[in-house]
Amino acid sequence: MMTSTDTDPGDHYHSECRVAFKEWAAVCQALGMGEQIVILRKGGIHEGREGFRVDHGEFWLYPTRFHESADQLTAVGAKCADIARQQEPPAGKNRLALFAVVTDVFSVEDLEILSHLEGRHVWSPTTVATRFHYRQPGLFVLVARLYARSTPHEITETAAMAGCRSWVELEAPFTTAGLTPVLSDSEFEVRRREIAEVVNA
Repeated sequence: MMTSTDTDPGDHYHSECRVAFKEWAAVCQALGMGEQIVILRKGGIHEGREGFRVDHGEFWLYPTRFHESADQLTAVGAKCADIARQQEPPAGKNRLALFAVVTDVFSVEDLEILSHLEGRHVWSPTTVATRFHYRQPGLFVLVARLYARSTPHEITETAAMAGCRSWVELEAPFTTAGLTPVLSDSEFEVRRREIAEVVNA
């Protein structure tokens, strides 16, 4: 079964945000470089029995290496991981440089459909299949418009931010002023429609 939340992909978002979304550093790098506009998600152990839900349509990307390893990534993903590693902040710190606005959400329960997204994200086919079959078949596919800050917001990580969870509530909201879209309106819209066609085929 597939569902979609269709919104205007233009530059419409709140002036500040205190919610962050934990994602592999390699994936964050790929999103920030425009290599992908999709986020695949099963959910962390703190999501509970109902699993992951798209509770927020706007969020800062919170890079993490939790569960990330090179063999779970494509060749492009491995390069993104290397770049992210070179830019890592000091221990106990994190940098929020990317802001995401979700334009579409698909709940995909057919692994073959997900196979047609290969090349549009940096997870390896094995990683997609493993995550798809975990607990019960299915994955969420989020399409997101990414915006970048020239100067990242730096935070001190707390115990509340640790662990296998998707959503993090920051200690204070951060301004979204000065963001620059990673992709142009036209390029994002073309790629967004291509993904929708694949998932809805």
